[in-house]
Amino acid sequence: MTTQHTIHTARLNNNCPTCYKKDGLEFTFTQEKTSTNFYEKAGKSVDSSLYCHSCNSAIFPVNWTEDIERVYEYHYKMAQPMSTSTKIKPLGYLLIIIPIALVAAVIYYFLVL
Repeated sequence: MTTQHTIHTARLNNNCPTCYKKDGLEFTFTQEKTSTNFYEKAGKSVDSSLYCHSCNSAIFPVNWTEDIERVYEYHYKMAQPMSTSTKIKPLGYLLIIIPIALVAAVIYYFLVL
């Protein structure tokens, strides 16, 4: 199952390019995380979105002003992405350890006889 996790949100004090209100903009930075019964792994890419709570609309990068782009660069650096390493769950460890133990038992059995 793949889910989106919010890693950073920031309220902006810039004017909305749509409704021109100053207190409604919010950046949200998200990262995709894949989770199965055996492991968890975060994606490499960080997605971002700009939403205005005053006019209830998404603001796409085409409509951003230079001020919004500067603030975006700042907050993009502030967003700390999750580690992209694979975290093995207990069921995954069992799937790895049991076959190794069986092979070791078979080898031990044939070497002792």
